[in-house]
Amino acid sequence: MGNRSEDKRVAILASGGDSPGMNAAIRAFVRSALWENYQVFGIQNGYEGLLENEIRELSSRDMGMIINQGGTMLGTARSAEFQTPAGLQKAAANLNAAKIDALCVVGGDGSFRGLLALSEFYKGQVVGIPGTIDNDIPGTEYTIGFDTAVQTAVEAIDKLRDTALSHGRVFFVEVMGRKSGQIALSVGLASGAEDVVIPEEKTDADVVAKRLLDGRKKGKRFGIVVVAEGDDSGGAFKLAETVQQKVGFNIRVSVLGHIQRGGSPTSHDRVWGSRMGEAAVRFLKNRMTGVFTAMRGGHIIPAYLIEATVGVRAVEPEMVQLVRIMGS
Repeated sequence: MGNRSEDKRVAILASGGDSPGMNAAIRAFVRSALWENYQVFGIQNGYEGLLENEIRELSSRDMGMIINQGGTMLGTARSAEFQTPAGLQKAAANLNAAKIDALCVVGGDGSFRGLLALSEFYKGQVVGIPGTIDNDIPGTEYTIGFDTAVQTAVEAIDKLRDTALSHGRVFFVEVMGRKSGQIALSVGLASGAEDVVIPEEKTDADVVAKRLLDGRKKGKRFGIVVVAEGDDSGGAFKLAETVQQKVGFNIRVSVLGHIQRGGSPTSHDRVWGSRMGEAAVRFLKNRMTGVFTAMRGGHIIPAYLIEATVGVRAVEPEMVQLVRIMGS
């Protein structure tokens, strides 16, 4: 065990949408904190659980057999009450009553906004770990769960491609990404899609139709178009209907939905979830607050929480171009 340098009581919760690898981060946070001889507490069901005082002490054994599990062993929930001044005051009071010196939150940009708002009322240390399959948080090159979500979608498309080839069909496959095309781009590249439609670009059904028709002229009997759920055309069904009228052949639609959030995390998400969980404890030990674990250049550094709450992480133009070249 590490040497006790101070008495410290730390807590961790998961907030917002779950993502594969959250358990790896929670496990690493708990065991790293215990290594420092901190007392560690888990808050069940996110900010809602904090309001309901669902706080319990965690042991190293509580972390057994969870690194391979999707979702979050602490549970997660959204809370309207937490977004009010009265709710924030109540949450801070519950932390103070439990004598919690520091709070770690695993979640996306909305969870980080909540943590920043809470820090106006709660004067303990606060630190975030980016956990969202969308990989859309500014200030970090990676968020826990992205790799697993991409892998899940690619495996599904590989199966769809088999039937698309057999029947000579085009499939529009809708993936998650309400505000960001990060998943769609990676899935499109890895699955060999003919085209990708993302929120960052204005959707032009004529352009999509032309790409499919150009493929037919080159002898392609089938095709895959990956559509991010947040594209401005209104989603895969509406876009497919419009494009079908222009190309004159049948288009099928498959919406992958929440399956992308589930499943056993990939080794990549387990490793980076673990590294971010340990880094969060290290930041607390070094008396940092108002920061989150950001990956930049393959390293984990502290970045201000406020950075993660402004806008959406931009897609790389080179990535967009590469997907189009590969699908031509």
